[in-house]
Order: sequence, then C-alpha cells, then structure tokens
Amino acid sequence: MGKRRLVSFDWAMKRLLRSKANFKVLEGFLSELLKEEIRIVEILESESNQEERFDKFNRLDLKAKTSNEEVILIEVQYEQEFDYLQRILYSTSKAVTEHIVEGQPYADRVKVISISILYFDLGQGKDYIYHGMTSFRGLNLQDELLLTSKQAQMFDKKFPYQLYPEYYLIKVNTFDDVAKNTLDEWVYFLKNEEIKEDFRAKGLREAKEILDILKLSDEDRKAYERYSDDLHYQASMVLSSYASGKMDGIEQGVKQGIEQGIKQGLLESARKLFAGGMSRTEIAKLLGVGENDF
Repeated sequence: MGKRRLVSFDWAMKRLLRSKANFKVLEGFLSELLKEEIRIVEILESESNQEERFDKFNRLDLKAKTSNEEVILIEVQYEQEFDYLQRILYSTSKAVTEHIVEGQPYADRVKVISISILYFDLGQGKDYIYHGMTSFRGLNLQDELLLTSKQAQMFDKKFPYQLYPEYYLIKVNTFDDVAKNTLDEWVYFLKNEEIKEDFRAKGLREAKEILDILKLSDEDRKAYERYSDDLHYQASMVLSSYASGKMDGIEQGVKQGIEQGIKQGLLESARKLFAGGMSRTEIAKLLGVGENDF
C-alpha cells in the first residue's frame, strides 16, 4: 500500500484540531511526549491564532489548557530564527503573567509547557528531542535543591523545576526516520506527514482518520490547497532572496577586491616614488592618494 497523504500538522492545529471532537489527536501527541495521560479541557485564544501561517505575530500556533490546570503552548516553526530560544522564553513568560489574577498568591500561577516543532537546525546537538527545565544545584556539594515536605504537600510537586516553565524542542529534520518507540512514531509523522500501518502511538489512529485529505470537506480542502500554495510561494521567495543576496555578495566581494588591489598598487607605487625623492604632496596629486597613506 502506498503512502496515504495527510494534511500538515500546523494547518491541522489551526483548522481541525481546535474542535473538541478532535482533541484525542493532540492529547495522544502530548501524552506520548510528556509521558503521562493528558486531557485537554479547552483551546485558549491567543493573539497569533490567525488563519495564515505568515500572518502571526509571535508565531504561537496553539494554546491548550489541560485538566490539571497546565497551559501548553505548541508551535510549529519552519524558518531559521537565531533568537528563537529567547522568543520562547518571552512566550512562556507572557503566558504565566496572562493567567495570574491580581491579588493572587504566586503559588497560584499556572504551569506552562512550551513545545516547539522545528523544521530548521537550532543550536548544536546530535539529538532530535531536547527537554529544558529549571533546577537548582549547590555550588559546593552539587546537590539538587528539593521542596520541603510542606511545600510538596501544598503544591503537589516534589521538585522545584515542576513549578517553572518547561521546554521541549523537537528538531524534526534531524530525525533518521527510524521509529524506535511510540514517540518516534509521532516524530516520523511530523516529518513525513505519513502514518504507517503498524504505528501504535496514542492519537495517531485518530490523526490518520481526521487528517486524511480525501476525507476533508470541500471548504477545508480548498483552504488547505490555498495554504499549500502559500507555502510554495513563501519557499520560492526565501530561495530567491537567498540566491539574490548571495549573488550580490559575490559581486560586491569582487568589486571590493578589485578596488582593494588597485589601492594597494597605488600605495606601493607611491612608496617607490617617495623613496626615489619625490615629495608626498607631488605623489598625492599624481596618484590621487592621501599624503599620510604611504
């Protein structure tokens, strides 16, 4: 059986997966990644829930609230951004402040989890999934700071990092297409937009049904076609800009090289003339160089 083409995950999050009837897809993905059963109670609005991928402000694609009062940010990013790590810090910080009511104790702030599905190479590292969290270690004994028993009881947590935002970076393009576990099955789907018959990860069976292009309504199929056309157009624009910039850089480099060579030749001639007894003023007028350049 050949490949069964599915819609891209980012478009699905915008158009299909926000419906409560389709929560099982996202719940399955989150459960496999976070290694616990995740239940979504609602999809929250954010300033970047726009129709077109390139119309977004901070490129946040989906913001979900879970049954245990956690806020999960899921973002799909295609373009290279050198300050991407700082930007997800901004996004999580903003989510924390958005969900705390004035006068509430700090203990009541929400737990935020940031998940980035990246189609460009971010940083240096051989793995394709990275997990970032906040921990406190002693400078002398290298022990990890834990919560007291009263804090653990009050917050229902054991480690301080569980109180802070956590980050997951999935570098899709560095995945080798070998699914060694159920989470890898999800990464395979994110990279190839294909779900193999033997995949058993949570949510993939529902995804295979919901994201099948052939089963989309006419309205959704036309919207996806417009979105795909937009992707091709933007890719062409990026490629054209890159090629144009590269050619401009080569031309500028050649021009600068020629100018630098001419200047060096004039200065060398000026030094020889000066050594031969000609004055600096006369040399400057003759060759068009500064009197103090040689």
